Amino acid sequence: MRALDDIPRRLLVAIGGNAIHPADIRGTSEEQKAIAASTARALLPLAQLDNELVITHGNGPVVGKILMRQALTRDRIAPMSLDICVAHSQGGIAYLLMQAMENALRQADSGRHVVCLLTQVEVDPDDPAFDQPSKPIGPFFSEEEAEQLGRELHWLMAEDAGRGWRHVVPSPKPRHIVDISLIQVLARRGTVVIAGGGGGIPVVRGPKGVRHGVAAVIDKDLTSALMAKVLGIEELLILTAVPKVAIRYGTPAQRDLGLITLREIKALHVEGHFAPGSMGPKIEAAVGFLEGGGERVIIGHLEQAVAALTGETGTHIVADDG
Repeated sequence: MRALDDIPRRLLVAIGGNAIHPADIRGTSEEQKAIAASTARALLPLAQLDNELVITHGNGPVVGKILMRQALTRDRIAPMSLDICVAHSQGGIAYLLMQAMENALRQADSGRHVVCLLTQVEVDPDDPAFDQPSKPIGPFFSEEEAEQLGRELHWLMAEDAGRGWRHVVPSPKPRHIVDISLIQVLARRGTVVIAGGGGGIPVVRGPKGVRHGVAAVIDKDLTSALMAKVLGIEELLILTAVPKVAIRYGTPAQRDLGLITLREIKALHVEGHFAPGSMGPKIEAAVGFLEGGGERVIIGHLEQAVAALTGETGTHIVADDG
């Protein structure tokens, strides 16, 4: 264990989409505000430190609901393209988090500012993910409901880690975070920066730097790992809806992971312990971050953010010695 004062001065916190928009809520404005306030309380001790703090967040459940609303009103209101839907979800979620965090800071007599940046992320137009949709978004459905929706809306549906069926869309790898220098400047000034929400708005870059959006949802954890690497951040805190990573999850032989090395987690990943629709992308992001020079990735429950960071709980994946 370690004290909060002993953690690195620069920190990136990635909040999972299912953690800030659980499957058991209707998604009303009141519910979302309450969850944002709870998230702010969990992160307040981190925001009260003299540090550089960057926060990212998922958007899978929310962007999926935006698409569902469009599908239900498609005969009356022209639908938006998926990149614009991502932008809508990014702005809405970040607004709630920004306001909740500033409110929590003011109640604690802190004048620290919080800002959200609408973030574009460049992807490769030839990424094979465009031909192999795999990113689950939106609510869960039964197999029968999924079949009906697939036929009616021409959506590709897939089972998500045994939890139900969801709409899946392309998820290309992030290549470059647009204007990341602005994130760096604001963080160095002491501003809490919320950026890269939902993995970022997916764009491709053409001649002379001209960009345009594409139909995809980038994985938030991969974007978070890339952002942390570019910013030179040593530790990545991934907050989700479970207290620890587990192998043989949901079986009598389930085993929670505490402290584990990069080499060990890679071996478990190869053995197929981490489902592509749930923990898999987080492990992939952790591996990429540590192989790129990061020192530690912590995966824990959103409400146990401080305890995970200090080592009381959570799964701690560390770089191999030598």
